[in-house]
Amino acid sequence: MEAADEKLSEEFNREEMECLLIVGLWCSQPNDKERPTVGQKLASPDLLNFARQKPVHSEIKKWEKMLQEIRAVLDDAEDKQMTNQSLRIWLSDLKDLAYDVEDVLDEFATESLRRRLVGDTEANTCKLPKFFSTSCTCTCFNPRYAMFNSKVTSKIKEITTRLEDVEMRRNKLGLRENVVGVTSSRVWQRPPSTCLQDEPQVYGRDEDKSKMLELLLRDETSNAKIGVIPIVGMGGVGKTTLARLVYNDKTLQNFHPKAWPCDLNEFNEVQLKLHKELSGKKFLIILDDVWNENYVNWNNLRSPFMDGAWGSKIVVTTRSIATAQMMGTVECHNLRRISDDDCWLVFSRHAFENRSTSVHPNLEIIGRKIVKYRCGGLPLAARTLGGLLRSKQREDEWEDVLNSKIWTLQGENSDILPVLRLSYHHLPSHLKRCFAYCAIIPKDYEFEEKELVLLWMAEGLIQQQDDKKHMEDFGSEYFRDLLSRSIFQASDTNESRFVMHNLVSDLAQKVAEGTCFRLEDEPIVAEQYKIERARHCSYIRGYCDGIKRFESFYRIKSLRTFLPLSLRRGLESFVANMFLLSCYRN
Repeated sequence: MEAADEKLSEEFNREEMECLLIVGLWCSQPNDKERPTVGQKLASPDLLNFARQKPVHSEIKKWEKMLQEIRAVLDDAEDKQMTNQSLRIWLSDLKDLAYDVEDVLDEFATESLRRRLVGDTEANTCKLPKFFSTSCTCTCFNPRYAMFNSKVTSKIKEITTRLEDVEMRRNKLGLRENVVGVTSSRVWQRPPSTCLQDEPQVYGRDEDKSKMLELLLRDETSNAKIGVIPIVGMGGVGKTTLARLVYNDKTLQNFHPKAWPCDLNEFNEVQLKLHKELSGKKFLIILDDVWNENYVNWNNLRSPFMDGAWGSKIVVTTRSIATAQMMGTVECHNLRRISDDDCWLVFSRHAFENRSTSVHPNLEIIGRKIVKYRCGGLPLAARTLGGLLRSKQREDEWEDVLNSKIWTLQGENSDILPVLRLSYHHLPSHLKRCFAYCAIIPKDYEFEEKELVLLWMAEGLIQQQDDKKHMEDFGSEYFRDLLSRSIFQASDTNESRFVMHNLVSDLAQKVAEGTCFRLEDEPIVAEQYKIERARHCSYIRGYCDGIKRFESFYRIKSLRTFLPLSLRRGLESFVANMFLLSCYRN
């Protein structure tokens, strides 16, 4: 009998381990001895024994094929979700299902522990062979056990029904299988840039321009024959604009030829011709919006330039520090955000054109708030929002823009979100999940690297692929990777702390689709998402937090993370700590 049990256990373990896929795809499991993984929970003796009940076993067996098919198309789904509402809803439902699967497994673990704690007494009076065996009849039948078994069996059947629905909808979405690394044609592609100025006046970049010209005019930029000067910054900060400024400056007449390739994807087709044109000449080339982080690709790309004259220069614009370090022959030029005053000049020129702001004093007051809280030093945001409000004269219309999330402006021909979305699109899957979790971070909150890494670890988002390295080391690599891609930025006031730009925070919240909930955003979030679905929540603590502030928590039934934070270190809230004990997920 024991041999038969072991054989059945092995069969179940082999066939049903696919169940962990649905969770692992969203919450990558850590190799952490202190915290059991989903795979370990699925292989636990208690679950295996319970699943031997014929109805449960047949339900779980249905999961395997469906999960394999879903997993095969997830990469394609992630690429297309930002531009496909139906697909975004499908992924959101799949994510909810993943969390609910793990919730069921946690119920098993909790019930198993509870029975072990009280099991000594019961074991002396009733020798049940297994915790979850319902096939055994015994005089000491426990109604609580039967109730638990019935409840979990019902949940497993419900999960099967939902999984079947997800699978049916997957077939209708036209997703392709196994497309890792393939760029979807539906993903927004930035139009090729040119050297032509699109702004008659550029504000706040005089110092940056002077530094770039100094590097370009210095014949010995480094020991390299061809100098490569990277400009690094987040999307929308003005890298292309700065490159245009220096490219068109009259002091660079000693460079001939000068070129601004429109599409690097077609670069290979003209390499031989380019090599012939540049050989022996002192040239200036602008490579705009580069994403490549592969050294072999860069080595092939630069081959036509290597026979140019000494002192030739290549200016590279990129969002990735890793790209800049790989390509650059000098230290990269980090392009920071412009001041609120300069940002206002950009905004007002597009919003008011030649009209005086004194004619609309109230609009100017609202406009300056938009510049401070919505633009955050990004010229692209100032230009786009200013142009959006150019034809709007009512105060309520301006207030709507001030209070709106950035993705709600898509219908207004806004190009802010698509530009920022490219940064998300180019992230590998494990970093996409970590970035989505960052939606829990309040706007303007300054955080430390270790602080965020520990949160990722607690949620199981770190993949430990090498037992020789600590989990924290992998988490630090994740953090530095996101930092190098301009997702995070160093604080202006404390070098050991970091921030997310408000628009990047908006993007994270869009990606998270209501999974992360910030209490400060409650009125806005309540309109856009079902708060009941929230799994992670944060709030800014105050000295006198009252019960009323936390009323929304009565609607949240599956909370996994509650994160009380303080903009000023040391603030405590006794009421919050006591009140939320009754709302936590058990």
